[in-house]
Amino acid sequence: MRSLPKPARRQSLAGARLRKHADYQRAYAASRKRQSASMSWFLAPQIPGAADSPAPRVGLTVGKVIGKAHERNRIKRRMREALRRHVGLLPEGFDLILHPRRSVLTVEFVQLEAEIVRILEQARTEAARVAGSAAAAPPVRVAPAS
Repeated sequence: MRSLPKPARRQSLAGARLRKHADYQRAYAASRKRQSASMSWFLAPQIPGAADSPAPRVGLTVGKVIGKAHERNRIKRRMREALRRHVGLLPEGFDLILHPRRSVLTVEFVQLEAEIVRILEQARTEAARVAGSAAAAPPVRVAPAS
């Protein structure tokens, strides 16, 4: 009896997605807006101790100004697929929010994927810089209360 080959393991974004409104608001407040060719993005460090392991998370925001619901859903589907293919590039311990422009609807998927990879690499570089500067800073000593 022949056994069928196992299907290739498919990476998922299931545990790597921002879901709560409060998490989006905290990430927006703790970061600054960065621009790329067809989207804006925000990178914020996660709150230490909020979770057992600081798994990287990503969120997508597509506002109504972009288009009707079916257009916004198409943009999100395309972006989720590109992110799913490169989920390993997400910076550990950080939240990343992507905010696309309308041009994402018409750009070729290969170009969209290349831009998302470029953003993920920039985010990893920025995260390493932020983590390095936090580690290099001397610890703050607090005087004991009398």
